[in-house]
Amino acid sequence: MIFPVLLLSLASLGATTHVTNPPSGERNPAAVQEVMAGKRADASAAWWGFNAEDSTTALQAAFDSKAKHILIPYTGKPWIVRPLMLRSNQEIEIAPGVVILAKRGEFQAVNDSVLTARDVENVTIRGYGATVRMWKHDYQNPPYKKGEWRMGVEVQGSKNVLIEGLRVEDSGGDGFYVDGGKSRLWSEDVTIRDCAADGNHRQGLSVISAVNLLVENCTFSNTRGTAPQAGIDLEPDAANQRLQNIVIRNSVFENNQGSGMDVYLKQLNGTSAPVSILFDHCLSRVTDGADTSSGISIGAVRDAGPKGLVEFRDTTVESAGMSDVNIAAKSADGALVRFVRCHWGHSWSAPRPEYSGPRVPVLILLRQPKLTHRLGGVEFVDCTIYDTESRPAVQVFEGCVKYSAKGWWCDEDQTDYGVYGLHGHIFVENPTGVHADLGPKPVDTDLVLTAAEQ
Repeated sequence: MIFPVLLLSLASLGATTHVTNPPSGERNPAAVQEVMAGKRADASAAWWGFNAEDSTTALQAAFDSKAKHILIPYTGKPWIVRPLMLRSNQEIEIAPGVVILAKRGEFQAVNDSVLTARDVENVTIRGYGATVRMWKHDYQNPPYKKGEWRMGVEVQGSKNVLIEGLRVEDSGGDGFYVDGGKSRLWSEDVTIRDCAADGNHRQGLSVISAVNLLVENCTFSNTRGTAPQAGIDLEPDAANQRLQNIVIRNSVFENNQGSGMDVYLKQLNGTSAPVSILFDHCLSRVTDGADTSSGISIGAVRDAGPKGLVEFRDTTVESAGMSDVNIAAKSADGALVRFVRCHWGHSWSAPRPEYSGPRVPVLILLRQPKLTHRLGGVEFVDCTIYDTESRPAVQVFEGCVKYSAKGWWCDEDQTDYGVYGLHGHIFVENPTGVHADLGPKPVDTDLVLTAAEQ
């Protein structure tokens, strides 16, 4: 079997920073006075006094100063911190090798995050070769209160935010988090580029409410802790929040306990702004044998839900613990889901012994009739499925599904609601044959599957 290779141009591999002649970690009161007087636009956070046991005071003072550009220099030891708040109109440059380390025993509040940009504008965090690290396993046990909001980097209600080259590890929530705030119901004009999120508790990246968000050349891996445990999760909390002009490009989702790419729109309704979400040239894969979920998961677009488009373009699922693509409770009357030139293969790499549903590459699942009686609204444009098992390449399923010892994927008795509006063309490479199971009642459906050349 020849499987397509997704080529990623990760700019972080060759990226450089603005750092020149990094200063030592020594205090410089005279330079601090010049910064506070507006005579210096550039500053080193070390001028406020690096402290190997707790540098929170120095870093927060630097952020609160009038400096436009702040360097966090490499001192040979981590910058140990309590929660920090970012300010408007500032560029923060974190030197290569720097570790901003959450202070052990702190972060007791369930929503304490390392770096928070809340209701600010014009903020840049540039951290090629730098790391923000927390203590995930500490937060999962007493005396810490159970929570999933201890983020590495949190952006709330902010505008014109750029985060480049930064790695976030072992947070008690998400590596990166983007949401609305008090002054804005969404963050706007946010770019996360050349970043990595590894080993975080809930998500690599959660997007709750955003307009004009670009995620580019990033890696989201090894998320394990509390559901959904996705590489990236796009999931509003309220109907007045937005997911508009969201672009996730050239990024990798690897070995996450949940889905690689997760879009869950349950809280949006007919009053919500139309969604516009694009995954472009992305890759989800499982390489460590972890018991993981689907490569792509789309759920809970209700009958009276949002309009718009969720598109996956030239996106590959190289392997998945469950289905390559799982579409659940997705209404044909809601936002269209479109797959363009996508490649999916090697599904069901995890045994999942308690799972009772269909084990197929692409599963379209009714799951919750209270959300939709009109399952469907999916378009496939020249996608390819690679499989070796004798099973449908695509299956529509309306039955109840036991998914774990904890419960079932249904909320009432299922009936033959049917599927509506499945369109397009899928190539299938499978030596056992090519077929789909679209259920007993396909309506307005012209999905065509043909054998791929081998």
